[in-house]
Amino acid sequence: MAPTKADLNAQAADIVAGVGGPDNISSLTHCATRLRFELNDASLADKDRLEANPKVMGAVPQGGSHYQVIVGGDVATVYTAINNLPEMQSRTGTGGQSNDDIKAAQRAKAKGKVPWLDAFFEYLSDSFRPILGVLLGASLIIAFAAVMDAIGLVDFRAEVKSPGWQFVDAMWRSVFYFLPVMVAYNAGKKLNIDGWVPAAIMFALFTPEFIDLASHPEATISENAILGSEVASVHVMGLPMLLPEYGGNVFVPLIMAAVAAAVYKGLQKIIPSSVHMVFVPFLTMLIMIPVTAIVIGPLGYALGAWIGAGLAWLNGNAPFVFAILIPMLYPFLVPLGLHWPLNALMLVNINTLGYDFIQGPMGAWNFACFGATAAVLAISIRDRDPLMRQTSGSALAAGLLGGISEPSLYGIHLRYKRIYPRMLVGCFAGGLTIAILGTPFGGVQTNAFVFTSLLTIPVFNPAWVYMIAIAVAFFTAFAVIFVTDYRTPEEKEEALARAAAARASTDDDTSALEPGDEPIVPAPAAATTTAAAAGSTALATKPETAAATEAPVAADETPAEPIITDVLAPIAGEVVAQEAIKDAAFASGALGKAVGVIPAPGTETATVVAPVAGKIISVAKTGHAYGIKTTDGVEILVHIGIDTVALEGAGFTPRVERKEQVEAGTPLADVDFASVVASNTDPTVITTVVNTKKLAKVDDIAEPAPNGTVPAGAPILRATK
Repeated sequence: MAPTKADLNAQAADIVAGVGGPDNISSLTHCATRLRFELNDASLADKDRLEANPKVMGAVPQGGSHYQVIVGGDVATVYTAINNLPEMQSRTGTGGQSNDDIKAAQRAKAKGKVPWLDAFFEYLSDSFRPILGVLLGASLIIAFAAVMDAIGLVDFRAEVKSPGWQFVDAMWRSVFYFLPVMVAYNAGKKLNIDGWVPAAIMFALFTPEFIDLASHPEATISENAILGSEVASVHVMGLPMLLPEYGGNVFVPLIMAAVAAAVYKGLQKIIPSSVHMVFVPFLTMLIMIPVTAIVIGPLGYALGAWIGAGLAWLNGNAPFVFAILIPMLYPFLVPLGLHWPLNALMLVNINTLGYDFIQGPMGAWNFACFGATAAVLAISIRDRDPLMRQTSGSALAAGLLGGISEPSLYGIHLRYKRIYPRMLVGCFAGGLTIAILGTPFGGVQTNAFVFTSLLTIPVFNPAWVYMIAIAVAFFTAFAVIFVTDYRTPEEKEEALARAAAARASTDDDTSALEPGDEPIVPAPAAATTTAAAAGSTALATKPETAAATEAPVAADETPAEPIITDVLAPIAGEVVAQEAIKDAAFASGALGKAVGVIPAPGTETATVVAPVAGKIISVAKTGHAYGIKTTDGVEILVHIGIDTVALEGAGFTPRVERKEQVEAGTPLADVDFASVVASNTDPTVITTVVNTKKLAKVDDIAEPAPNGTVPAGAPILRATK
């Protein structure tokens, strides 16, 4: 069942809280599968909390201030929901610091890292990421044309085609021919200048006037040592200008945009702000168009040609090394976003050599990745595990049909440590197959940039070598993982218990259960009690038979009374209203209706007790949080302190275990509050009804003494079902 708008908003609020709250977010963008945050303080991001969110496939720190949250195909919806949150609209932001100040401060914290290298790869990624959709669309059009060529309906490589097929070529070539303009625009935006300025500079090199210079009577054609090919040249205003074809080139706009940004920002400093719009773009274009055409363009073109020629040499002279190296590298490059330089080189190869030889071996990695996902799907079907069946099924479809590996990678492979070494066996086998079978043909090549999926197989040559290689990669990874399993014994036990719980109940919502918990059948609505005078939680009596639970209510019977559960204070201290809790997720209600209690000043040690009677469904490894579910289905979370997960268990002594039955007042943990306070951590004990939205209502009923305190065991919340 699709989440409601309220659920989506709650999940979005929880993601914001997980990255440190709205004021910790300097900027937010997204790509095809990931939310990309730039944080004021990356250390505030809570990876465990983020990955507990049902919308999140994984959370990946990127070094410095960058942080990625992997959502999958629904990323645009989540991105919109986050931006529409009231707390995002009213956030104070960077506290007066500029983005450059924040970046510099965070990079200074990145000890042992290379900040400029992080910034370089982020620049590459952000220059390509917004055009992933059109690149994928163009690659599928190419795949369609290649299939038509393979079955003999059209000669895809003919010099003269019918008008219809020539128009089909225009549909996909538009993306790759004008790719430098798109990259220039994105690069400009990344560098915080008007993106249309670098785009206009690149457009100048695509005008008929510039292109026609190659056929001007004064132009000469010669072998150029820098470019390594014949190229036209002409003198413009006394300066020599080389005229290579820039369609599809990505190195030129990347270099040009960086220089243009420096010129643009320099002009902003010396030109009065009142006339920035008039003179800054004008002067930047006036300077950069000639500089790009005369200097940057030929050098960028040559740089791409040199690198492509070097890789071609490696592919030609050490094909075994190259064919195996590429699929073995990609599994480590993609999670870090470091695969973009190789993707850029693919485009350079096509532009300068007329073909690319990287995508074939890369396909071995992709299909080994998809084979691993298929094995997870097969195991989840066999074990009747609905969670992993849904996750792996959608990830496999995105991979096989779209060539997108991120849903598999972040949703599954990086979460289960046994998968990666087994998947690498498939990568190696696929690369070795290309090395053996493809060597006589100079490797597997393609003359188009495509996403390696089932639909794009026909664009590779020799296609039969590529098909065998990706099949070997796919089925090797599949077989190794299916036979040896992708889970540890503990993970397998939890998955089987989760599957059994899902089969055992169809009506009760078990989404909040920990793996291995059995579903709890709700009590009938007629069985209602209230809190006892002694202060323990009042629980409804259980039905004597299942039949009694399901018996229909006669039309003339009195409507059933609601079930009421009082939630008690787990510790004595000062009451804190929900909106005053210093944790955005609790304060916003994203985790349900909550109340905080601050232990009395001077409290050195104390015992936190259960606020309700029920079953312990979760115990944090660090001992700072406990989940309880009553027999009526009310789910309670007791969270001791704010951000106490960072203490890694220091100061917490758990007194209960998961699946244990407790009464209200049963000790949950002994806490050394003196050490918590000494670590500059907020000691507030938060009690929240996490399934608030599924109940009729949850009221705040805390009645503090005149000094604002309550004793342990005093009612603070009332849940009505």
